[in-house]
Amino acid sequence: MPGLAARNLSLGGRKQLAVDLTRVLPLYGFILDAYIIEFFTDCLWEKLPSSWQEVLDGLTPPQISTMLLEMPSAGEEIRYRSVWPLTLLALKATARALAFTRTPECLGPSEFQENPSQSSRLAAQFRKHVKPKKQHEIRRLGELVKKLSDLTGCNQVVDVGSGQGHLTRFLALGLGLSVTGIEMDRRLVERAQHLDQELLSTLKKEERRKPRIIPAISHRPPNHVVSWVDPAALSQDLLSPLTSEAAQAPARRLLLTGLHACGDLSVTILQHFACCPEAVALASVGCCYMKLTTPGGYPLSRWVSGLQGHSLPYKFREGACHALEEYAERLRGGGPTLRTHCYRAALETVIRDAQPGLCRPGVQSIPRAHELPLEEYIRRGLQRVGLDPGLPLDLAFLHSCMAQEHRVVAFFSLALLLAPLVETLILLDRLLFLQEQDDVIYRDDEGLA
Repeated sequence: MPGLAARNLSLGGRKQLAVDLTRVLPLYGFILDAYIIEFFTDCLWEKLPSSWQEVLDGLTPPQISTMLLEMPSAGEEIRYRSVWPLTLLALKATARALAFTRTPECLGPSEFQENPSQSSRLAAQFRKHVKPKKQHEIRRLGELVKKLSDLTGCNQVVDVGSGQGHLTRFLALGLGLSVTGIEMDRRLVERAQHLDQELLSTLKKEERRKPRIIPAISHRPPNHVVSWVDPAALSQDLLSPLTSEAAQAPARRLLLTGLHACGDLSVTILQHFACCPEAVALASVGCCYMKLTTPGGYPLSRWVSGLQGHSLPYKFREGACHALEEYAERLRGGGPTLRTHCYRAALETVIRDAQPGLCRPGVQSIPRAHELPLEEYIRRGLQRVGLDPGLPLDLAFLHSCMAQEHRVVAFFSLALLLAPLVETLILLDRLLFLQEQDDVIYRDDEGLA
C-alpha cells in the first residue's frame, strides 16, 4: 500500500502530519466509532452522505476492493462505473496521502510459496511450534535486530514480553546474539526454557549427523527471567534481571526489543529506552492499540497532546488493528466468508428485541458460521449469549437484512480505509515522543521549521 515513509520526513514534517491527521480523523468519527454489528440497530448506512450511498450501493466485493481500498499500479487506471462524489474521492486520496507506508521496500517471492505452513527463509529448527505468521515475524524482526546490533555495537539484547521465547531463541541460537528475555508469566518462561533445550538437543544431533554441513554449535541459549517491567520504575527495573556477565560488562550497550508488545507494554519499552543511557537501539513492534490507556499510553508526545482533535476513542484504536490488505484480498476473492459481519449484525437485532438492555454482547465463535443457514446461526448465537434459542424469529425482516450484505461490506470497508490513519497517528506520536527526549535535536529542528 502506498504511503509516507517516516524516515523521509523532517521533524517539522512529522509535526505537520500529526496536525493534518488530527484535523481529518474527527471528520470521519461517525465511521470510525461505529460497530459493524450495529449496522441495522443503529442504521449505519443512513449515516453516510446520500451521494456516497448511491455509488457504493450495489458494488460487488471485488469492485469495492478495486475502487475503494486499492491504489492502481503504475500506468493502471481505475474505471469507475459512475461519477463518484468528490468528497468520497477526497477521502480515498487522503487515506493514502497521510498514512505511513505498509509495504516493504523490497518484495521478493513469498517465503510461503512452496509451503503455506513453512517459511522457506527460516531454518526448520526455528519453525517448530511456530505458526506461519509468527515464523515471518520472528525472521523479519530478528534480522532487523541483528542489523541494529551490529550498527550500534550492542552487546546485549533485551526482549521484553518474550513469551515462549520464539524470538529470543532465534536471536540467540540462530543469529548468535546475547539475549535476555523478560516475561512476567512463569509458565511461559518455563515453556521457553524447555523449548530452548529441545532445540539445543536437535541442533547437536544434526551436528553429529552432518558435521560438514551443520556448523559447530557455539551459540549460547538465551537467558530467561520472570519479571514484570514496571512503567513506574523506569530504567533500573528493566536492567536488574540481566545476566551477571552482561551486568559486569565495562561498557554495557543494550538493544531493547518486543514483538507484539501489547497495549501499554510497547509504551513502557519506549519510556525505558528514553531514560536509560545504556540503551542504544530500539526495535519494538506494538499491537492491540485498543488496550492503550488514554491518557497515559496515548498521547505520549507533548506535540500531539497539545493538538485539538488528538483524541482516539476505543473503537478508533480497535479498528487500527485490522489489516486492510488482508480484507482487500478477501474482497477480491468474494465468497461466503464475507457474510459473517451481516450475520452478526442481524443477530444483534434479535438480541436487542429479546433483551433491550443487552448491547454488543460477546458471542463465542461459531465455527464456519458463513456456511450455516441464517436461522441456524441466529439460534446458536442466542444460545451463546444466554438467551432462548427457541425465540420466534421475524424471518422476513432477517432476510431483508441479508439482502443488504453488500452495504455492510461497503461500510466496513470505509472503516478499514481510515484505519491506517489512526495507526499512523499512534506511531507518529511515539516517534515524536522519542525525538522530544533529545532537547538539542528538538530545538534545532524547531528553529528550522
